[in-house]
Amino acid sequence: MNFEEQLEEGLALLNEGDYDHSLDISRRLQKMEPDSSDGYHLEGMIFQKLNQWEQSRDALDKAIEIDPEKSGLYNLRGFAHLQLDNLEDARSDFEKAINLDDTPAAHRNLILYKIMNDEANEAITYLLDRIRNNPEDVENWILMGDLMQRAGQTTKARTYYEQAQKMDPDNDYVKQQLSDT
Repeated sequence: MNFEEQLEEGLALLNEGDYDHSLDISRRLQKMEPDSSDGYHLEGMIFQKLNQWEQSRDALDKAIEIDPEKSGLYNLRGFAHLQLDNLEDARSDFEKAINLDDTPAAHRNLILYKIMNDEANEAITYLLDRIRNNPEDVENWILMGDLMQRAGQTTKARTYYEQAQKMDPDNDYVKQQLSDT
């Protein structure tokens, strides 16, 4: 099997929950192509599934060292930092991911950082700006609903969830939130 086929198999095993075999493949990939970030990226994702945040961060450090222009690597490492309570490192990684690729996942994680850093008002302002600038992104509406729900503003939360449902009527999470409010 060539590198790409093994990477595909490692990702499939990760999605199936076979972390041991997926980890074996990630290590094999690292030896096959030490100048590729893919083996370390896979390892970082596996450790996140296992809630082993330090190991995930370490693997992603190596991946970023090899490929410093991949936004997804920063976003994943930022999430590991968030779990380790390294909030400023997390913020820095999310901002780097956004600067590289303006990825919605990094924006979501930056909002999560703001909430964890007791910056709920800043998170709301940030989300409102995101909604104004990109009103068709359903995730922003859902996140705002979640923020309002956490703040005890169920009527406002319901409004945001209803807008998200108009945009994505099959979204199970939104359906659940609307049935709960």
